[in-house]
Amino acid sequence: MASSVISTSVGLRYQQVRQRSLQLCSTLTPEDMMVQSCPEASPAKWHLAHTGWFFESFVLNEFLDGYRVFDKDFAWLFNSYYQTFAEFPDKRLRASFSRPALEKILRYREHVDRGIDRLLEGDAPEEALTRIELGLNHEEQHQELLLTDIKHALHTNPLQPTYLPLDPRNEAIRKGAASNAPPLKFLSYEGGLVEIGQEADSGFGFDNERPRHRVWLESFELASRLITCGEFAEFIEDRGYKRPELWLSAGWDAVVGNGWTAPLYWRSDGQMWHISTLRGTWGLAEVANTPVTNVSYYEADAYARWAGKRLATEAEWESVAATLPIEGNLLDSGRFETAAAGAGLVGPDSPGPDPLGPDQMYGDCWEWTGSAYLGYPGFAPLAGSLGEYNGKFMSGQMVLRGGSCVTPRSHIRATYRNFFPPETRWQFSGIRLAR
Repeated sequence: MASSVISTSVGLRYQQVRQRSLQLCSTLTPEDMMVQSCPEASPAKWHLAHTGWFFESFVLNEFLDGYRVFDKDFAWLFNSYYQTFAEFPDKRLRASFSRPALEKILRYREHVDRGIDRLLEGDAPEEALTRIELGLNHEEQHQELLLTDIKHALHTNPLQPTYLPLDPRNEAIRKGAASNAPPLKFLSYEGGLVEIGQEADSGFGFDNERPRHRVWLESFELASRLITCGEFAEFIEDRGYKRPELWLSAGWDAVVGNGWTAPLYWRSDGQMWHISTLRGTWGLAEVANTPVTNVSYYEADAYARWAGKRLATEAEWESVAATLPIEGNLLDSGRFETAAAGAGLVGPDSPGPDPLGPDQMYGDCWEWTGSAYLGYPGFAPLAGSLGEYNGKFMSGQMVLRGGSCVTPRSHIRATYRNFFPPETRWQFSGIRLAR
């Protein structure tokens, strides 16, 4: 009986997650879903296929008796980076996958879904249920990536199409963008020995969140909210992108080599800044009080140096976030863009400023930390090909925390560790200061 209840619960979550992926594509044309506009991104069509590939490869092939693969070529065609599983095409060529057609990709997803339904109808092994939950979290990651990728794709289109139009009647979104952000304050936290990382048997977590371990913290202060577009504009006006003394050496090389003069999606007409979002292009004055986003670690670090502050370590961040409820401007709010601290949000989560802790710790944009992405003491990757999920990237990357406005609420937690190379800008990544 207990096994049946668990399978039903897993099945319901499976349906919800899989349906959301399709819903996120509902405003896109088949042509939109073919675009891959930067090396980090993937076409939306590929995201839909790859998430199905994960369930077929790591669940159905191993645990469903009599399962027949949908197409034998999909095993390598939609592999991402699992070297021990199968060869795979160069990631930069994913936009050339005009075949298989979108219609076939959708049939592939239906085929996989029917297989999972059959598996859950029986007495599914515990390992199968564990892998389904991993696959759902994997798909939630790709939902976020799909939105960041399509934002870049539409931004590069000279017609500047929008993912979601800003309905003039949607005053909640306009109010959120125009709201005055509260004054930036620094909240004090005593140092000492703290524990970070996920507890064993405390629910789902990726292998890079474990094991839980002790870290010594000196006393520190954390900013009460994220840095806004208006505040970052002051950095630009003060020649922040022209002052090498503010930048790490590799960061300055990135500024010069890439011609950076502002965050990604900022464009100047000589009079004012215009900022592209998933809901169209806004003038800086309209979003001045919302968090600056799409900045690299190098830009976040340079801003902190300019402000006479620093970025928090991931241990500092987690020690504070673990005391706060998981509320904020996440994907479930329906906003799809950042909001001013304390602004009313679309949807059920409208927390407002928390007098007991910093605002915007969850949602709006991922927060760069000053911590390199490394394994915790005692870290052990999963066995087999699944061990390539996180561990193989523990070199040359920096940790981000907190989720963004396109992160599903069910996907985020205090222990969650995101990671990207320090020059990455296409993600919803922003700045919280510490000292």
